[in-house]
Amino acid sequence: MSAGLRLVFAGTPAAAVPSLRALVDSPHEVLAVVTRPDAPKGRGRGLVRSAVGLAADELGLPVLTPAHPRDDDFVAALSELAPDCVPVVAYGALVPPPVLGIPRLGWVNLHFSLLPAWRGAAPVQRAIIAGDELTGATTFVLDQGMDTGPVLGTLTEAIAPRDTAGDLLERLAVAGAELLRATMDGLAMGRLTPVAQMADGVSLAPKLTVADARVDWHAPAMHIDRLIRGCT
Repeated sequence: MSAGLRLVFAGTPAAAVPSLRALVDSPHEVLAVVTRPDAPKGRGRGLVRSAVGLAADELGLPVLTPAHPRDDDFVAALSELAPDCVPVVAYGALVPPPVLGIPRLGWVNLHFSLLPAWRGAAPVQRAIIAGDELTGATTFVLDQGMDTGPVLGTLTEAIAPRDTAGDLLERLAVAGAELLRATMDGLAMGRLTPVAQMADGVSLAPKLTVADARVDWHAPAMHIDRLIRGCT
């Protein structure tokens, strides 16, 4: 492989940690990590660092926690780091176009669905609730839309009859980490060409609400089963 890429990793929840570790263990150089600011959690509402932030601390990586990626201090810091690419896994904030243009290869997102299916914040949960039998993960170049950018790589994953959202997300997080690393390898070698997403098959996966999770006990048993597994 040609020389590794200079990367700044962006992510927040536990599902993003396998990807961070895979890239740290790769020939690429992880210069820093971007994650959401510490947030109140638990009964005491004390500030808690994100799972990615904790992993970055353990790995000895610099951590950037902008309130928003358009913040001047963050834009200046990212520009100074001058990464080749920013790999992203569930970062949790929309990135404005000027910031998307800072790395020469763009921001490359790992999304836990087979795009254009299930664009949005809850692709794993929505796939289970809908009764899908197959899902996967996609790496694509971020653009201004919601998970609409051109695709670099995919993998498939069967949804087992008893899978909860947690079960499926755990598997996709591990398999997706290898896909993201392979995507960085392909970009470093100049072997990947982004391919526009299909116009057909678009579905949306907005974040689940309490109302979404409410069980209608008059619904068919199959639908109740899918809803409970998708919200677990």
